[in-house]
Amino acid sequence: MRMRAKIVCAYESNSISRAIAVALGPDNIQVPKSIRVITLAQGRQVTTEMKMDGRIETLLATLEDLLSCTSTAESVL
Repeated sequence: MRMRAKIVCAYESNSISRAIAVALGPDNIQVPKSIRVITLAQGRQVTTEMKMDGRIETLLATLEDLLSCTSTAESVL
């Protein structure tokens, strides 16, 4: 099944959103071939889009991992 997800997080400043996007960058590289993840800082927002073919459980696990990594990056800043 083909699926898509989009998560948008807003921050207090452009510099914080850029730092969060940079921190999430390595997670975008090490994903299974059936999953495509793109994270961009746009002003004070960080947008992550996922596209994948596969099982819903895989998408949910990937989203959970992304949100966990986002939370960790936020706690460091």
